[in-house]
Amino acid sequence: MPTIKPFKGVRATADKVAHVISRTYQDYGKKELKAQLKYNPYSFLQILNPGYKFNQEITGLDRYSLVRNRYLEFKEEGYLVEDEKAAFYIYENIDPHHSYTGIIAGTSTDDYLNNKIKKHEDTLSLKENLFKNYLKAAGFNAEPVLLTYEDRSEINQLIAEVKTTAPDQHFSTTDFNSHKIWPVTNPQLIEKIEKEFKELSQLYIADGHHRSASSSLLAQEMGDKKESYKFFMSLLIAESQLNIYEFNRQIKDLNGLNKQEFLMKLDQHFRIQNRGLELYRPSKKHHFSMYLDGEFYSLYLRKGLLKELTPLQDLDPQLLYDLILDPILGIKDLRTDSRIQYSYGKHDLMHMKERVDKREFKVGFGLFPTTVEQMKSIADADLRMPPKSTYIRPKLPSGLIIYEF
Repeated sequence: MPTIKPFKGVRATADKVAHVISRTYQDYGKKELKAQLKYNPYSFLQILNPGYKFNQEITGLDRYSLVRNRYLEFKEEGYLVEDEKAAFYIYENIDPHHSYTGIIAGTSTDDYLNNKIKKHEDTLSLKENLFKNYLKAAGFNAEPVLLTYEDRSEINQLIAEVKTTAPDQHFSTTDFNSHKIWPVTNPQLIEKIEKEFKELSQLYIADGHHRSASSSLLAQEMGDKKESYKFFMSLLIAESQLNIYEFNRQIKDLNGLNKQEFLMKLDQHFRIQNRGLELYRPSKKHHFSMYLDGEFYSLYLRKGLLKELTPLQDLDPQLLYDLILDPILGIKDLRTDSRIQYSYGKHDLMHMKERVDKREFKVGFGLFPTTVEQMKSIADADLRMPPKSTYIRPKLPSGLIIYEF
């Protein structure tokens, strides 16, 4: 019985919203970030990069307080305005390849602590505390956690009902995305939405484990000082609308093995077929693509091993680690070993091939995407996926709707 609540969102005015919202901060390279800061005074990146105003890089608590100042300036200038009524926000995004609609709401930190909001990734305490301190100093959160739930026709019907009306905001951005927002302020409709979510047994974190953990830490620290600390902003979407992509792996060396020795070790657990220049992509789980020495290979897990798999080993990223990365290539820590790097599905196998051909890496592995069912089974069993097991879309823009504490 998860609890969600409406809140008074802070949003950019209609004439500036397309200029204000930005991609996730980490998405920008140095040159693009500099151009955005130089030529777009309305960008939310101006708030997130307060040192730009002083022509210097600022870090730590000094940065957090300046982020707060830039945010208040945007409100004072009228670029950002708080809504008069608490609302749930129906949000639709259409890009050239996909579309999705979800509900932006406040979700309970108590539900997070009580495991009504289930996790599938470990978090790092250092990152949790850093973001907790940031939220406390800045006083707002501009990037929601992505939560998913089992498809429920009653929720779909309520969303469809709202979408029959004209959106409050409708705009397009230069990345060919169309955005629509419908604030839901009608008390009866709000009550219906809350009731339908209480009928669910749990929610699942799809993306945003550290943001959830940091919000929970902040709630515990602030106690009963303010009700808003007991909730964090989330985008809730039905699991059928999630798009999960794979993270491919590239390794810098063969751990002292030559090519033939390496292939012989792989043969113990996999049926290997040389695909030559064919750009082989795995078509189902437990099949892997490998690029080595100018050629693609398909690796099929031997059928006899399928009966022995644990729920965690059913995940291809874990299987790859248990059978190849650790015992053969000597990679123990997937988070810290400098010999391994990751590229998500957006970059495709061609990106992996190019990096190996340039001799930046010796071998690359392409994986089949993890499914929603696998993600949920790991969370239900209170297990944790290996790092970089999923690249999940949608990715909500920063600054679209802001949750104030």
